[in-house]
Amino acid sequence: MARSEKVRGLFVASLRILGVAVAYYAGARIGTMEGVVRVEGADVSPLWPPTGIALTCLFLLGPGIWPGITLGVLFHVVTLDPLNAVTPGVLAGCTLAPLCSYLLLRRVGFRIELDRLRDGVALVFLGALAGMLISATVGTAMLVLHGKLPVGFWPTWLAWWAGDAMGVLLVTPFLLLICRIRLPLSPDRWVEGTAVVVAAVIITPLAITMSLTLIFLFFPVLIWAALRFQLAGSAPYALFVSVVAVLEATKREGVFHHHSLTERLISLQVLNGSVALTSLLVAAVVTEQKNIRLKIEQACEALAEVVERLAPAEMARLRPLEGDEESG
Repeated sequence: MARSEKVRGLFVASLRILGVAVAYYAGARIGTMEGVVRVEGADVSPLWPPTGIALTCLFLLGPGIWPGITLGVLFHVVTLDPLNAVTPGVLAGCTLAPLCSYLLLRRVGFRIELDRLRDGVALVFLGALAGMLISATVGTAMLVLHGKLPVGFWPTWLAWWAGDAMGVLLVTPFLLLICRIRLPLSPDRWVEGTAVVVAAVIITPLAITMSLTLIFLFFPVLIWAALRFQLAGSAPYALFVSVVAVLEATKREGVFHHHSLTERLISLQVLNGSVALTSLLVAAVVTEQKNIRLKIEQACEALAEVVERLAPAEMARLRPLEGDEESG
């Protein structure tokens, strides 16, 4: 019996690892559909979904699935270039980055509900900006050693780091939301939600494709979604904005066309970073305030119940005293 349970556990663990590998590879294929920086043997995108997928899997399935991340990276690497001496370094960097982000976030008590301001801040600075330094630095260094870095170290490093960080900031909240979403909404919420979607679909492409001076026009819609629907509204919209911006930046004509590679990268990352920060922090603050108000209401209800239970006993104790006063 013990042996069969052990075999079953190994089988389940293997399936989880394989599932993570497939999810990582699928995210990599999506990330390489459009990229601002393309280097022989590597695709560096300003939005890299696999990092967000990897971090989400670590939180949902535990750190034991890390071989699935490595396997997914390997699947992706072999589709770009034959295996070579620097491949182990790339595998190590891409595996260690989300794993270190996970450990850093666990260290500070991060909660996947993202219902506190501290959770949003931790995801930004520890999960995204700090943890992804590993993959960008190691990966770019491996390309330098292999002699396949024609566009320069810093543009590639910047795109790699920012793309991995944006994958964490935009994809991880979205996936965590999908895993715990609850339907249906009340009818009035559906009406307002539909209005937010319509406004997003109309305003976002116009703001991003018309002119750089209008590129931040969608922020009122983002704040509206975050205030009224918290992460359920802001996370999908933030991801949508980033995808539209990346697609626009890769066009041969458009608002980014006359800018250099570095300028496009900086513009994209400032935009993506601003969107992610606004989405996470506003949603977290509103959710935290709602939770505090709910706890206060529950405390008041509990206090009212205690008063109701004590009131009859107190009235019974006072009645004899009132009778004595009347007889006197």
